[in-house]
Amino acid sequence: MSHGRAPRRRFTLLAAPAVAAALALTLSACDSGNKTSGGGDTNFVTGNSGISTAAKGERADAPKLDGKSLDGKQLDLADYKGKIVVLNAWGSWCAPCRLEAKYFTKVAKATKEQGVQFVGVNTRDPEPAQAVSFEKDFDVTYPSFYDPTGKLLLRFPKGTFKLQSIPSTVVIDREGKLAARYVGPLDDTQLRKMLDPLIAEK
Repeated sequence: MSHGRAPRRRFTLLAAPAVAAALALTLSACDSGNKTSGGGDTNFVTGNSGISTAAKGERADAPKLDGKSLDGKQLDLADYKGKIVVLNAWGSWCAPCRLEAKYFTKVAKATKEQGVQFVGVNTRDPEPAQAVSFEKDFDVTYPSFYDPTGKLLLRFPKGTFKLQSIPSTVVIDREGKLAARYVGPLDDTQLRKMLDPLIAEK
């Protein structure tokens, strides 16, 4: 019987490094395990889905956000005043960002006529070229800030964006208030859970 056990043992030893490498890649690309409350002065409360929300009337102001886009043009969040803004921090190097990109493109197109504007914040890409290629690959038509050092994300209240956890998404309501947050990749169903209540607000 001992002769039959050896191959199984060898398989386990050979497989372990591959599994460890895949796990390390996932963790380094996106530490999405921390789904605690937002902290700071955001008044976010985290539900069972991992989505953090703040009740209308208790939401903090979104900070002023302006800078250069990936194509070198001036981009200012204030230009979307009166719209619901989905702000997504992403990087071309981030595997989970690739997983969620198709869902963001889908929901951005589906909600555009409902007054929703998607805006990306590209971070930790040393050059914009790779990020521009990413957008072409996933048919991303909405603009993104180019923020390689994360300085724009640091304008947000503590706990809103976590630079070690990319992707992260924040939704800003029509009044320019921080309404919802999620750390980690999102699919279209989760995005709609964040957006639909805000679209319905009067």
